[in-house]
Amino acid sequence: MSETVRPRDRARPFTPELAALVDDPLFARVWERPGLSKRDRSLITVAALVVLYRPEQLAAHLIRARDNGVTKEELSEAITHLAFYGGFPAAISASAIAHETLGALDGHDAIANKDQKDTI
Repeated sequence: MSETVRPRDRARPFTPELAALVDDPLFARVWERPGLSKRDRSLITVAALVVLYRPEQLAAHLIRARDNGVTKEELSEAITHLAFYGGFPAAISASAIAHETLGALDGHDAIANKDQKDTI
């Protein structure tokens, strides 16, 4: 699993005002509104990033989703479900990013490694 730098922190040196707008109002106000839990907001955000194919934003939001209580299994299921609505290429790319960011689902790395050896 790789170290993930928040996209707004990478953008801050070139567009400091844009990064400040992400800090406030987006994270300071919108994410704090009582209408949805942070967990639900995270799942919605990950879904939007998957179907809009925004890989540069996805890793940071996958981590935020885990921190907000969304499990790896739920993220896996959401990405699988989204393949039918946002396209298989976007879902496959999101799956690869999720694996790099969060690791494999429990017990699935060994299966993936075996399948790779069988096809070589």
